[in-house]
Amino acid sequence: MRNHSGLPPNASRRANGEPGSPTNTDRRTVLSGLAALAIGASASSIVHANPAPTRTTPISVPPLIDVHHHFIPPFYLAENRERIAGSRGGQISAAWLDWAPQKSLDAMDAQGVTTAVLSLTTPGVWFGDAEAARRTARQCNEYATDLARTYPRRFGLFAVVPLPDTEGSLREIEYALDVLKADGIGLLTSYSDNSGSKWLGNPTYLPVFTELNRRKAVVFVHPTVPSCCPSLLPDVAPLVAEIPQDTARAVTNLLFTGTLARFTDIRFIFAHAGGSVPMLLGRMHQYAPKDIAEKAPNGIEYELKRLFYDIAGTAYRPAIAALTQMVPTTQILFGSDSPFVPLRETAQGITQLGFSAATLRAIGRDNALALLSSVARN
Repeated sequence: MRNHSGLPPNASRRANGEPGSPTNTDRRTVLSGLAALAIGASASSIVHANPAPTRTTPISVPPLIDVHHHFIPPFYLAENRERIAGSRGGQISAAWLDWAPQKSLDAMDAQGVTTAVLSLTTPGVWFGDAEAARRTARQCNEYATDLARTYPRRFGLFAVVPLPDTEGSLREIEYALDVLKADGIGLLTSYSDNSGSKWLGNPTYLPVFTELNRRKAVVFVHPTVPSCCPSLLPDVAPLVAEIPQDTARAVTNLLFTGTLARFTDIRFIFAHAGGSVPMLLGRMHQYAPKDIAEKAPNGIEYELKRLFYDIAGTAYRPAIAALTQMVPTTQILFGSDSPFVPLRETAQGITQLGFSAATLRAIGRDNALALLSSVARN
C-alpha cells in the first residue's frame, strides 16, 4: 500500500525521524536507489527507441561466382619456377606447388562457388622472348578451356595475352575470344621490357585497347610488381604493398592519359577493391594534369565509378567502406584470389561486412551474371 506521496508505507514517518527512520547513510542509499531506477528507466526507453538487431544467425550467402580465381598449368610451373620465385622475393609458396583442378573444385564446393573464372597470375607469360610468350599464352588458354569442357559450368576464362608484344597479343585476343570463347581478357597492371616498365595507358598498347574496345570486351586487370620495385622494402614482401599500389598506378595512368575516356566500351575489372585507388581519389583531384578536363571530360569520379572492382583480399570493413564510398555496389564483384588466399576467407568474410541479403546476392553473383554473358548462359 502507498500513501498519497507515492512513497512506500512508513516512508513518511521515517523521514520525520519516527521509529525506523534511516540514518544519513541510509538516506543516501535510498536516494541512490531511486536515481538508479530513474537511470534504468531512461536506458530502457533508449533501448526501445533504438532496438538492437534481432537477427541471431548470419545472413546466408547465395551461390557465388568467383571472378578472381587462378589456375597454374603444370607445364607453366615447370618452365618458369625460378622466375616465379624471383617475382616473390626468392620464395615460392605451397599454393603454387600444390594446385590441381580438383583442389579448386573442392574449395568451390565447400564455399558455395558455382563458377570460377580462371586467370593466370603475375608474373604472367612475358620474360623477354616474344615467341616463347606467344607459345605459353596459347598453351595456358587452351589448358583452361579444356578444364571448362571437362567440368561444364564450373570454369570460365580470362585469357592471358603476351603483352608487351602487341602483335602477338592481337592474335591471341582473336583466338581466345573467337575460337576458345573466353569470357574476357586478363592483363597485368604493367609490363617490363628492355626500356623499363610501362603501365596500361602507354601509347604502345593503343592497338590492343582499340581492338578490345571494338569487341566490347571484359578486361580483368591483375596487379604485378614492376621491375623498378621488387625490393623497395627488404623486410616486407612486395605482395603486401607493391601489389595494391600497382593497381593504383595502372588506374591513375589510364585515367590521366585519357585511355579510360577514350575506350568506353571496355568493361574493366580491377582486383583487390582497386588497391589504394579509393585512398588516392582526393590526390587525383589535387594533382591532376592541367588537361584533365580533356582527358576525363565527364570527370574523375565518373570514370572510376564505371569500373568494376573485385573484393579479393579486401573483405574487411575499412577497405569495403572506402570502396563503397567511391562506387555503387553494382560495380563490386566477388573474387577470392584462390589458391593464394584460401577461398573461405572471402566467402566467409563477405558475411561480416554489414551488407543486406540483396546486396550480398548482387556482389556475390548477380553483378557477375550481368557482366559476363557467357557465364550467364551456362
